[in-house]
Amino acid sequence: MKNLLGLVILGCILTSSVALAEPSLIVVFPQTNYQTSAQKIFFLGTAPPDGQVLINSKPITRSKAGHFSPSFPLQLGENLFTVRRQNQELKIKVIRLNASPEVPQGVAFAKDSLTPAVDIARLPGEVICFSAIAPPNANVSVTLANQTIALLPQPQQAQLPSNLAALTGQNQPHAQSSVGNYQGCTTVATAADLGKPQFQLTLDGKTITQPGSGKIEILSRAQLPVSEVTVESGVARTGPSTDYSRLTPLPKGTRATVTGREGEWLRLDYGAWINSKETRILPGAVPPQTIIRSVGYRQLPSATEIVFPLQVSVPVSVQQSEQTLALTLYNTTAQTDIIRLDDNPLIYRLDWQQEAPGQVKYTFNLKKAQQWGYKLRYDGTTLVLALRHPPKIGNTRRKLLANFKIVLDPGHGGKESGASGPTGYLEKDVNLVVSKLLRDDLVKEGATVVMTREDDKEVSLVERQAIISREEPAIAISIHHNSLPDDGDAEKIKGFAAFWYQPQAHNLAMFLHNYVVKKLGKPSYGVFWDNLALTRPTAAPSVLLELGFMSNPDEFEQVVNPEEQKKTADAIAQGITKWFRSVR
Repeated sequence: MKNLLGLVILGCILTSSVALAEPSLIVVFPQTNYQTSAQKIFFLGTAPPDGQVLINSKPITRSKAGHFSPSFPLQLGENLFTVRRQNQELKIKVIRLNASPEVPQGVAFAKDSLTPAVDIARLPGEVICFSAIAPPNANVSVTLANQTIALLPQPQQAQLPSNLAALTGQNQPHAQSSVGNYQGCTTVATAADLGKPQFQLTLDGKTITQPGSGKIEILSRAQLPVSEVTVESGVARTGPSTDYSRLTPLPKGTRATVTGREGEWLRLDYGAWINSKETRILPGAVPPQTIIRSVGYRQLPSATEIVFPLQVSVPVSVQQSEQTLALTLYNTTAQTDIIRLDDNPLIYRLDWQQEAPGQVKYTFNLKKAQQWGYKLRYDGTTLVLALRHPPKIGNTRRKLLANFKIVLDPGHGGKESGASGPTGYLEKDVNLVVSKLLRDDLVKEGATVVMTREDDKEVSLVERQAIISREEPAIAISIHHNSLPDDGDAEKIKGFAAFWYQPQAHNLAMFLHNYVVKKLGKPSYGVFWDNLALTRPTAAPSVLLELGFMSNPDEFEQVVNPEEQKKTADAIAQGITKWFRSVR
């Protein structure tokens, strides 16, 4: 999880071996002048096991091999630490940044506090809100076109933790000071280019005016632009930035009306946002609407393709659940009277309903709970949903995985080093070692194994996803080793974890987690739904495994132990084999 730089006294860091050139005091993390907004930070390093290591004159706990990862609180600003062992000393400065904007002194707005901060476009009658941070007891307002909107002090509200807090067990909101936070909203009834709002602040008889940095436009409902997705898989989100959650990706060619803009993000008519770099505007196009009549299908050797003939390529969403897959077409009205679907290896029945005006939902009732992957594409204006059939289980006892293709992804590689252990041993290296051991085990059982990398080279996340899509394996497994955010308790947190995103991968993630933890007596870190690049593929059940913590001094000794690596690979291979047999 971290790309860590090491600081070494009288020695060197080796990235391919845990041995040291000579006895050394090593601090891998944090490097000096490291900046963070966390309230505490852990120190990751090692030293020969004899004698004491002190940080700011306090002795710290170490593993049998001498590794350490104690945590220390941070004050705002500079924090100075001295790490000492015998006559070896290292000074490290950590800077804690203030995550909350500072209330300005005097008659001024806080820097970069005026919102909207980017150009925005909204529909007539839609609420437009403004905010600013200014000194307490000020009078704050904003002028937009011919109206003035008062910005009023806001009551205190909870500040949510980041998503990473779920990984440290600290996922609790806390109170945030509202001092200096001014907000107000308005509406505009007609289409217009309103330009930049003008913010005004009055305090102690003095007044300043400052323009906002974003222009405001009200769109004409009769002349809304139409966008078309130009990439293979357009990333749709719940809001206008990468901070917002992902929705079902939009296939290339999807068209939708643009109902709003925020910076480089477009709001589409069905509610999702997409980056404008993944689209083009179609001059003169009218808002896309289609009818749908009969739905067809074609059965291929390894998949069933459901064919939806449409007049125009409209937005879609997919939702998987227990023994069903539901596909929703937006801006669509049904004229359906006949659907043919004969007996099928996968599908028991297909139901549909017009859920709302312009929204048709198709529900595939499946014969078994386990789903094996799907692909979604447009051929012209015809939507094609390919549902993969279950792989055939081998009957020979000696080759239990004879008919299975498995993609193995050794995480990181090349410049992407991943996490680091206390000696400087890098995650990318141990990932590859265990992946090769796992590959050998799976091949012995008859599986065809495709590796995303076989040496220390950089493979992008997009390339790894493309390999899964192209190879269409029975399953895909990504091998990683874990670390923690800055404020994680690295001394205590350890264990094996499994991550999934698509519901079709949940059973596999849960099974492998439970099997390996029980088989090896490992501590459990947990099973997580997580929006990761290597859990998002839909072409096959895709799971990411974190085999242990590089940042935990005791667990790291197991992570780099060849015997433990072999045991872990064997257990995962056995778990994979038993899982296939359990869902046959």
